Amino acid sequence: MVLSLGEQLESKEPDVDGNVTPGGIYITNSRECKKVLNEAGIVYEGDIDLAEVGFSKIETQQDCLYGSFCIPKLLDVLGSRYRILFFVNRTSIVLIDDDDFAKRLIARIRKRKTHQGETKEKFIYNFITEFMNRDLEFLGQYEKNIMRMEEDIAHGKTKNFQSELMPVRRELLTLRGYYDEIADMGRELEDNENGFFTKKQLKYFGVITDRADRLMNKTQHLLEYALQVKDAYQAQIDGRQNNNMQFLTVISTIFFPLTLITGWYGMNFQNMPELQSGYPGVIALSMIVILVCIIIFKKKKIL
Repeated sequence: MVLSLGEQLESKEPDVDGNVTPGGIYITNSRECKKVLNEAGIVYEGDIDLAEVGFSKIETQQDCLYGSFCIPKLLDVLGSRYRILFFVNRTSIVLIDDDDFAKRLIARIRKRKTHQGETKEKFIYNFITEFMNRDLEFLGQYEKNIMRMEEDIAHGKTKNFQSELMPVRRELLTLRGYYDEIADMGRELEDNENGFFTKKQLKYFGVITDRADRLMNKTQHLLEYALQVKDAYQAQIDGRQNNNMQFLTVISTIFFPLTLITGWYGMNFQNMPELQSGYPGVIALSMIVILVCIIIFKKKKIL
């Protein structure tokens, strides 16, 4: 699939005389990529393997820019990702995608935007911001989920809390790293080391960086919020354990003197006081000890 001048998405590059040199946006797959790169005038001698794409990054080479997108699926952040390779030179952009995700993005751009890509810079801006378009709303769902967990903890509903929170934190950590990568890409594009982009169009890459930074900051905020909720959960668990230990301490304190009394009278010495008829006395003494302990605990507000 090639998009060129005359279509809704197109690339224009002014030369030194101010004339517009036609360029193209090529969308292909791994099987056809070498041929398409040659058609676009891009020389790349490295191996092209979408399965090896694990990060979103960009590299500046002598004759082109080479980069990759590794985009998490919003409904399965920890699962498989959309993987796209791209090449940019002075007149062309080549997208390599085996999942047709790039085509679907471009179709969405055509529906939503009047000016979809009159320049390479505008096309790259539209393309990147399109797959981040719903991310802020998606992060809002995480926030609502964490707020619900917080309310459950406040009402003492702590069952399955750890199993719910753990995947949320892992997904947010994954998204934070992903947004950091996109922000670095925006800064790298804005540097324009090869001079492939016009200076007045570099503002688009600054917007990409700002948007990715905002999403990353939002994700960091949610991670900190999740940590606070986890601390509240741990505080409630610690409180329950302290109450249990306090109860056991009260029981132990009451039964310690009783154990001493029964142990003393259980020795059965020959001349022990009350040896013959001391059973009622021992019972009375034990009741007195219990009552005194309860009164003391009440005064100290332990019971």
